[in-house]
Amino acid sequence: MDFAAYPGEVHAIVGDNGAGKSTMIKIITGIHRGDAGEILIDGKPMELRHDASESQERGIAVVYQDLALVECLDISTNMALGNLPRRWGVVLDRKRMDREAATALRDLKARVGDVRTPVGLLSGGQRQVVAIARAVRMDKPIILLDEPTAALGVRESAYVGDMFVQLREAGKAVICVSHDLEFVFKHADRITVLRLGRSIGTRKVSEVTRDEIIAMITGATPGDSMKEAS
Repeated sequence: MDFAAYPGEVHAIVGDNGAGKSTMIKIITGIHRGDAGEILIDGKPMELRHDASESQERGIAVVYQDLALVECLDISTNMALGNLPRRWGVVLDRKRMDREAATALRDLKARVGDVRTPVGLLSGGQRQVVAIARAVRMDKPIILLDEPTAALGVRESAYVGDMFVQLREAGKAVICVSHDLEFVFKHADRITVLRLGRSIGTRKVSEVTRDEIIAMITGATPGDSMKEAS
């Protein structure tokens, strides 16, 4: 796997089932441990055998496909999990938690109702928005998203796409794993194709067609790494 992501761009990772997309996300975030190679952030290496806390310290926020939301808790609590604000280091600061959640959602122009609404009452698209807003609230320069439009309708997918515009304008480096090529071509700046656990090429969206990307995914065209090997 070989690719680079830059501030102020959306970099899509695409490939067939089993290509290694989600595994790549988990290696970057410390869920899985890489066997070889290196991960560089701002030119400085990160240990392959790092853990999730180190990836956050180095500036990485992630939204997994299952969203990792607690349905019985409200929006603001879900957004603060892992970093609950406290007064004097002891008492939960509920007002600050609600204020920070509302601010993050407002900055993303999100419409999900009151931040005290239980997540279990939200639609699939609204839950995706909350999960993305939680990552944004962490204020990390790199945001990874695994299948952000999976199981969403056209309208909800378009809303997630609007949030991508906000993230790009905020100067975030957005890495998005997706099987939805229509969404990718509408919102991404560059595309890296994975096949059988290898990255076989990266293309600018403005310089490639959907048919060319499909050919790279299926193996109809060999891809850059395959050409070099031959």
